[in-house]
Amino acid sequence: MQTNPQMLRSIVIVGGGSAGWMTAAALANAVGTTVAITLIESDAIGTVGVGEATIPPIQSFNARLGIAEADFLRATRGSYKLGIEFVGWGAATSRYFHPFGSYGADFDRVSLHHWWLRERLRGDATPFDDFAMCWALARENRFGAPVDNPRDVRSTHGYAYHFDAGLYAKFLRRYAEDRGVRREEGRINQVQRDGQTGHITHVTLDDGRAIAGDFFVDCSGFAGLLIERELNAGFESWAHWLPCDSAVAMPCTNTGPITPYTRSTAHAAGWQWRIPLQHRQGNGHVYCSQAMGDDEAQAVLRSNLDGEALADPRVIRFTAGRRRHAWVGNCVAIGLSSGFLEPLESTSLHLIQSAIERLLLVLPDRNHDPLNAQEYNRASQAEYERIRDFIILHYHANTRPEPFWQQCASTPVPDELAYKIRHWMAAARLVSPQDELFRNPSWLAVYLGQGMVPDTYDTMADIRAGTVDPAAQLRRLRGLMQAAAQTFPAHDAVLARLAAPEPVA
Repeated sequence: MQTNPQMLRSIVIVGGGSAGWMTAAALANAVGTTVAITLIESDAIGTVGVGEATIPPIQSFNARLGIAEADFLRATRGSYKLGIEFVGWGAATSRYFHPFGSYGADFDRVSLHHWWLRERLRGDATPFDDFAMCWALARENRFGAPVDNPRDVRSTHGYAYHFDAGLYAKFLRRYAEDRGVRREEGRINQVQRDGQTGHITHVTLDDGRAIAGDFFVDCSGFAGLLIERELNAGFESWAHWLPCDSAVAMPCTNTGPITPYTRSTAHAAGWQWRIPLQHRQGNGHVYCSQAMGDDEAQAVLRSNLDGEALADPRVIRFTAGRRRHAWVGNCVAIGLSSGFLEPLESTSLHLIQSAIERLLLVLPDRNHDPLNAQEYNRASQAEYERIRDFIILHYHANTRPEPFWQQCASTPVPDELAYKIRHWMAAARLVSPQDELFRNPSWLAVYLGQGMVPDTYDTMADIRAGTVDPAAQLRRLRGLMQAAAQTFPAHDAVLARLAAPEPVA
């Protein structure tokens, strides 16, 4: 069989960390040794990773690489994640849970949330959270994989992970190097380009070594070493919608059960993450520097740690937004070099994962057809903007009294988000596209959790109420979930089994 004579011969990845080594591992898995893959990184350059919370698609990324879940969690000191608890995001005293799974089960042709809204207007104060299997497990600190039976409520939850991002990068480095990826230590001090096409031909390291490639992947983080400094891709700021521009991170000791969920707690000018790992707890305070100074932000974080601090605070600066073109010529940016959205919904690693998947769908040859870059950039823009809108919703839907939050609530939102909100408030209608990352259960969690409760519901619920007893059905569903949760083991016990040595056959 004749191969394409213009097939890529070499790919150069600039930068390590999670983005670089996820890209290297996925490319090595996909192309084998047919294409030479080189990753350049410098031990002298730090990474932003402060410990990661993820969303369920990370399971498919690891599975495609053939990585066993137990091996991955042992190597990264990880824990399981059923969703995110939001504290103080509606009113200052509100709490709700964003589950990784569905809410109960629809019955008699009507979506569950319409039955719930109907009964709420009749005086039933049961929280909507109580119809999520994820929350039934999370509040009891229990965990287990979903059962393979769609008629069982124990099949309705999903999960992701918390893990140490630095350990994950090391784990994937071993994986990639075992499959032929070559790592070069050094810093890039010069980029050479073709005089006619403008494509990058090679990069020169600080010791004079030149590393050539047919295609380059910029994983250099906020620096955007290739995509911005060299190729001037441009940056579109979203700071007017997402004004937080700083974070201070500080790990602490675990002081109690390792909870199988992330917690996000709103403060006066931002919010705090809490990510429980096996060996420590990750913490950070995301804030707007125009509304709160660094010293105050650090003080807020210190006063809200669960355990003893394990390191000095580390401040990170950022601007919410994306590169106008993530792919230019023969270079694509993946990770922070392509854009940044604050980790409110744990999408940082997912944006790396989805970028890699898009790249593999349109991987070029040495002709570098512009259509490849055009499609990649179109899909990247759509994904970034839809995730952006979901994050904006959290800020827009708040009713807190502080000036920062009031400004966020009053800022006009993007048109597509405004359209979704109008449908929701007018008829409790969910209109998110089915190919969107965050689907109906996620939107329901934020709408209802932050107090955006319509005073209407689907008229079909009244029409069908004569054939079912919705109040009794809801009570039954809630009871089933509470009972089912008790059949799962404690999260700590599951992790203890992971950490234990494998028995000798």
